[in-house]
Amino acid sequence: MNILLTGANGYIGQRLIPVLLEQGHTLYCCVRNKIRFEAEHLHEQVKIVEIDFLQPTAGAALPMNIDAAYYLIHSMSGGTKNFDEAEATCAENFIQLLAPTNTQQIIYLSGISNANKLSKHLSSRLQVEEILAKSNIPISILRAGIIVGSGSASFEIIRDLVEKLPVMITPKWLNTKCQPIAIRNVVQFLTGVLLKENTYRKIFDIGGPEVLTYKQMLLQFAKVRGLKRSIIIIPVMTPRLSSYWLYFVTATSYALAINLVNSMKVDVVCRPNDLATQLHIELLPYQSAVQLAFEKIEQNLVCSSWKDAFVSSNTPQQMMQYINVPSFGCFKDLKLRPITEYEDEVLKNVWSIGGEKGWYYGNSLWRIRGTLDKMVGGVGLSRGRTNNNIINSGDALDFWRVLIADKEDKRLLLYAEMKLPGEAWLEFKILEIKNQLHLQQTATFRPKGLWGRLYWFSLLPFHYFIFNGMIDNLLRKQ
Repeated sequence: MNILLTGANGYIGQRLIPVLLEQGHTLYCCVRNKIRFEAEHLHEQVKIVEIDFLQPTAGAALPMNIDAAYYLIHSMSGGTKNFDEAEATCAENFIQLLAPTNTQQIIYLSGISNANKLSKHLSSRLQVEEILAKSNIPISILRAGIIVGSGSASFEIIRDLVEKLPVMITPKWLNTKCQPIAIRNVVQFLTGVLLKENTYRKIFDIGGPEVLTYKQMLLQFAKVRGLKRSIIIIPVMTPRLSSYWLYFVTATSYALAINLVNSMKVDVVCRPNDLATQLHIELLPYQSAVQLAFEKIEQNLVCSSWKDAFVSSNTPQQMMQYINVPSFGCFKDLKLRPITEYEDEVLKNVWSIGGEKGWYYGNSLWRIRGTLDKMVGGVGLSRGRTNNNIINSGDALDFWRVLIADKEDKRLLLYAEMKLPGEAWLEFKILEIKNQLHLQQTATFRPKGLWGRLYWFSLLPFHYFIFNGMIDNLLRKQ
């Protein structure tokens, strides 16, 4: 059947695509920028629809021959003020565009909202449900709480807390109850309700077999990892302090941290239903879900991460279109070294940069820069990289965004997402000059005003050592 998939670049969308393809469906994947999507999904049954549901729909159109449509658009990490308005706009535009098609079902992954008082995040999910339900197309709504899987926002935040802090002084919302669910089960539910008429115009809460507090989740996570952790809950930590605590300790952005904290004050527990039984889904316990996630991590099989979504930073998706680094009004640090041997090894070194591998020279200085970036509200270095061996266009890489990762052309282009008085790019290329292969490394900075120029010149002594050391070590067999 023909399936429309919104949020195809997102964490859930990336997990859903291979499963739907394996089932033989043709996918129409809606993305705001096809450049970062098409390189990873060269498949005859994947069709790309480039569309931004935040923009007016005049002149836009979706394919007519759609059997079912997944709505997986969420904007919580994009800001703290108007994300609910953005979500409502997306939902309204989606319904307007879907109306003329032959779609028989909408499937929406929402959030559990059974408490009397909801956070702004959960209220916005409820608002989207209401907008989508106004359509004449039958809708099946699945409400989930904490999703446990390698690369999910909640999983990575819990991982950061447990692995970095032997003793945690935490706010009282750690006593809030939730019902976590494994990403594997979420995908099973999403595919299981596909064109099942008994799920039309119905709402189902989906969760794992256990109700846990956030404290219990942290301690059970530590048990799986073989770590001993102590948690002390204090009642005096305000939501703002809690948000700063999450922001500085974990890889999350401040916008996501504050929205998560507000949501974590609300119990997220499922209302009973028999959907899992109907679909023959075996619900995984929390510890089993954590163990499965780490098996994927250890095998470098993490196929999606919340950190790779553009809403996790302030970088506009339009940056993906700028494959040529600007030269006018820019400062450049260009290094060129001949490659005497091990060309494949040099390319492998370039493709391994960042994350656990580090930056090949002055890693302590890079960590200091990441800490300073966090202190002024930036993303810092803690995002790391999704996969140690693979880089794709659009990926987050420490405090950079990958614009181009073209192994055939032997070019890697990064754009800085750190807080800067200007814009910065870092580019690596292997090229042939007079029958000799060379590695070219170029750092480009386009300053904004006087502060940008002062920033560049103040760092020149550090750049001399860092950039020379980096290119020299990239040429060595590691």
